[in-house]
Amino acid sequence: MIASISDWFLAYETALFWLAGISAALFIVSLSSLPYIVARIPQDYFNDCERYQSRFKRFHPLVYYGVLALKNLFGWILILAGLAMLILPGQGLLTILMGLILTDFPGKFVLERKLASNRRILDALNWLRRRAGSPPLIVPEGCEKNHRD
Repeated sequence: MIASISDWFLAYETALFWLAGISAALFIVSLSSLPYIVARIPQDYFNDCERYQSRFKRFHPLVYYGVLALKNLFGWILILAGLAMLILPGQGLLTILMGLILTDFPGKFVLERKLASNRRILDALNWLRRRAGSPPLIVPEGCEKNHRD
């Protein structure tokens, strides 16, 4: 059995090398970008019963949709990286939450609020905000009854 496992590692040595390199890169990118992204979340983002409107809507539609496309692309990259970090080294849940905040999809608002109402996730977000000098996020309160996403 040991010989077959070592043979398997030798057979997939290049793939495992690349997987380890990608994992290390994702870990470094998440550690360096998450504090910046978390610090930029408005303090009442999760507590506001209405969805936040983009600041870019006031610009030309091409600018708005270009920024929206880039934001969604980066968000989906973070979600995929966060899913990988659930088994690889990294801050998987926080990375997934940051990706969710950046992307646009139906039901996003309710999902974000549910995740942010988890005490461990909210504590981790506020810890990152404290390190960046931003005020803590306001704890989400129940207003789902009036919300339509």
